[in-house]
Amino acid sequence: MNAELNHEHGQLIDAVSADQLMEFTAQLTKEVRLSGSKEELRAFKYAKDVLDRLGLETTLNFHDGFISLPVEADLEIAGERFSCITHSMSVSTGEAGVEGQLVYIKELDGPLDVNGKIVLTEGIATPSAVQQMENAGAIGAIFINGALTHEMTVSRVWGNPTPEKKKQFPFIPVLSIAQKEGGLIKERLEQSDSLFVWLKTIVDTGWRKIPTLVAEIKGLNEPEKFVLFSGHIDSWHYGAMDNGGANATMLEVARVIQEQEIPLSRSLRIAFWSGHSHGRYAGSTYYCDTHWEDLHENCTLHVYIDSVGGKGATILGESNCMAETKDFGGSFVEALTGEKFIGKRFGRGGDQSFWGPGVPALFMGLSEQPLDDSLASKTLVKLFGGIKSGGFGWWWHTTEDTLDKLDKDNLKRDCQIYAAVLYDACTRKILPLNQTAGIRELKQALTGYAELAGDRLDLNVALERINRLEEMADKVEKIIVEQEWTEPQAKEINSRLLELSHYLIPLNYVNGDIHDHDLAMNQPPLPLLKEISALAAAPPGSDEEKEWQTHLKRRLNKVEYQLLQAIRTTETLIRY
Repeated sequence: MNAELNHEHGQLIDAVSADQLMEFTAQLTKEVRLSGSKEELRAFKYAKDVLDRLGLETTLNFHDGFISLPVEADLEIAGERFSCITHSMSVSTGEAGVEGQLVYIKELDGPLDVNGKIVLTEGIATPSAVQQMENAGAIGAIFINGALTHEMTVSRVWGNPTPEKKKQFPFIPVLSIAQKEGGLIKERLEQSDSLFVWLKTIVDTGWRKIPTLVAEIKGLNEPEKFVLFSGHIDSWHYGAMDNGGANATMLEVARVIQEQEIPLSRSLRIAFWSGHSHGRYAGSTYYCDTHWEDLHENCTLHVYIDSVGGKGATILGESNCMAETKDFGGSFVEALTGEKFIGKRFGRGGDQSFWGPGVPALFMGLSEQPLDDSLASKTLVKLFGGIKSGGFGWWWHTTEDTLDKLDKDNLKRDCQIYAAVLYDACTRKILPLNQTAGIRELKQALTGYAELAGDRLDLNVALERINRLEEMADKVEKIIVEQEWTEPQAKEINSRLLELSHYLIPLNYVNGDIHDHDLAMNQPPLPLLKEISALAAAPPGSDEEKEWQTHLKRRLNKVEYQLLQAIRTTETLIRY
């Protein structure tokens, strides 16, 4: 699925202006944009004004979002105070604070003996690490970052809470300190048999009104079908890279498409979210909840943008993608930069709120820093993953994310890739979805689960169906490539391809109900069967084994039926 750059691609790419991108970014990042704040709203209104002047249809709505804003934090040891921050969704201790014995654990990679203690550990604050400490009985958590402290959200709840999901909010206070303070505190620990610390967290958490801005460029042939192009406006501090440069790119893509007067076949829907950092994707989740059916029926692709154009951001080949979208997105990266695109599977983050409706997804950020030996790079790569890439930069989620951290040439380069990808996705006759690649990813996961289960759970039906589906998808791919299709035929084929996505994407990415939202915790491929590891660990013949067999058989039924539905859809494509 190679990028075939035509005259229109070139026209859009040439029209992208680095100066206009920097001007948009400067205007958007004049103020700190906390979710639900008047400063954030001014940035939303600026974006709306730009889009209105371009002639787009725009809508600015407000809805309730559960938002958490860190206010202040204190950390004291034997009368000595240490600089620190607390995090969004941390417990707020109030002025009384919490006191306890401190224990240092460098890596949280095994059973923890921390009951009733405050844990000091290395790395960036994450929901999974906080959960691990909570489960072991810790009464507080302190994370040692790099040279700067990184703002984070430590909740496992994706979007607004439900009565059940709110039980998953953290119930201990969480702090982060910089490397310097961490070193001093570790010295105090080495000098004492029993070191007690006092900490305080004040976090303003509750419901508030947050905005969502949606703009649309209507397609001519299938206006009801749309590509969703989204990013968040809220920020930590001034957030010039995260997410000012991305918001500028969204505006610039709209500008060049409108001003070049290049028609689209499908609509381009551009959405700006609030509640990304302070509400764990409250904006995009609410949009999914209120537009689920439209997304399921009509959204052909979700292209996300975050933290692009950073100074020194030279690695573009490891951006997030699905197996189905890797070839499509990667072909434009390779065509416009010469870098081989290897991609990486989506983690559970970055406003990827549309897997339940079965929407194919492409990109998170696009460009990253090269991995190096600095502590910041080593810390961030644990969060971002990657082979050659080391995250968005040492300034990410810090006070230092200012306009000087952007490189105008890198921002232009990234914008050109997005412009080409989005135009192509809105005009290509047959949707650029490599369903065979997605099926093979599922097959690999299913094969691994079968080996792990052994004779404790019969996965043969699922294996037979995934093999059959793979063979059929190969045939479909050849049929699609080898023939010319009329517009009505292409529409029907695209409808079936999307139907396949509606079966396969939830199978590959969703652990719970497709109308709900899983927790903000990474999932393996085919997460419905991930607990086969618990079955494999259960003593043979035990009650535990029988309970896991019962649970997993019910989940396996769902997998088998989804694969059967996918086979039936693929059969209709083969008949073409």
